[in-house]
Amino acid sequence: MAGLSISALLIRFLLGGLAVVASTIVARRLGEKAGGIFAAFPAVFLAALLTAGIDLKGEELVSQSIMLSKGAIVGMGINIFVAILAGYLLKKHGWKMGLIQALGCWLVMSVVVVVITASH
Repeated sequence: MAGLSISALLIRFLLGGLAVVASTIVARRLGEKAGGIFAAFPAVFLAALLTAGIDLKGEELVSQSIMLSKGAIVGMGINIFVAILAGYLLKKHGWKMGLIQALGCWLVMSVVVVVITASH
């Protein structure tokens, strides 16, 4: 998916932005737990699948969709771990340092997984 069309980029931008807005509205109206559930909406994954249908066809579309789905499963696993870790780190170190540490953990884990999977 090296060459994304303008329409594919716009769909990704809109879905990501709408997911953030929706989770904020839900959190304000229904509470933080409900907002957190909506914050976990896989906007990037769904946008990637949706736009793959715009930019790719046939066997290349099927192959890319399978690869995206496998990657999303791993990524969601990392997100679950980091969400649990963030709950601990935010309480222990405050929201600023806890957030920095949680994001750092996510980055390290993600890079390690990419490096490991790229070598296979």
